[in-house]
Amino acid sequence: MMADLKYPLKENTVPFWAVPVYSLLLPSLVFLFIYYRRRDVYDLHHGILGLFFAVFITAVITDAIKNAVGRPRPDFFWRCFPDGKDVYDSLGNVRCHGQASVIKEGHKSFPSGHTSGAFAGLGFLSLYLSGKIKVFDRRGHVWKLCIVILPILLACLIGISRVDDYWHHWQDVFAGGVIGLAIATFCYLQFFPPPYSDDGWGPYAYFRMLEERSAQQTNGVNALNVQVMEAQVLQQRNEQNNQSYTSSEEHDSGLNDLEIGRRKYTSPDRMLPLLLNMSKR
Repeated sequence: MMADLKYPLKENTVPFWAVPVYSLLLPSLVFLFIYYRRRDVYDLHHGILGLFFAVFITAVITDAIKNAVGRPRPDFFWRCFPDGKDVYDSLGNVRCHGQASVIKEGHKSFPSGHTSGAFAGLGFLSLYLSGKIKVFDRRGHVWKLCIVILPILLACLIGISRVDDYWHHWQDVFAGGVIGLAIATFCYLQFFPPPYSDDGWGPYAYFRMLEERSAQQTNGVNALNVQVMEAQVLQQRNEQNNQSYTSSEEHDSGLNDLEIGRRKYTSPDRMLPLLLNMSKR
């Protein structure tokens, strides 16, 4: 086992501080550029939110596995024995006499944190771009596929550098890539439809907003129709009331005329001459 851990102790080709740059800053700049072109605040908000979720969740899972497994790095021998003289106890256990912090860091080989972070951030970016440029529209545009592959290629190169620097075994890099890409996919699907979907170019929140607006407009039109119908019914009722009032007035006036005529011909002044004429006859 120790023979496999005697690789040289080298510096990082990709330093630790560069991890947030290529996993968070670079995708965020792409999101801002697309927001400048489209002015879709829902897309910008959920893109950045999903990206940070993917990277931070991947970091927590990776560190937890690192501490639980404790696999030695390929350069562990020189971390444990800086002078090149290996020391063992009577039972054959290793007795390191190097710096404690360096030795502790030498037990964090599996999985690769650089690789998992790279695949989390750049994998999320690749999924994001594949939805925006509609790479799965079945039109055979190879340039779209090249754009989507570029972030994944960059993440692969970062993982290869970890093996080349003797900080990780190839199994560590492979596991880190799988973890980062899986978490990126889960987080992306929390906020965006699948890239091969017809609605893959926008977040769920955008389409939900359109549905709410459509529902509000429909409710507004329905309310307006109800008001118009109520006004029509009220107008019809008023017309019916006016007609009934007019007919009642005509009926009352007719009765009054009859009553006046009856009184006119049945009064005593009119009846006496009539009686006299009848007696003469």
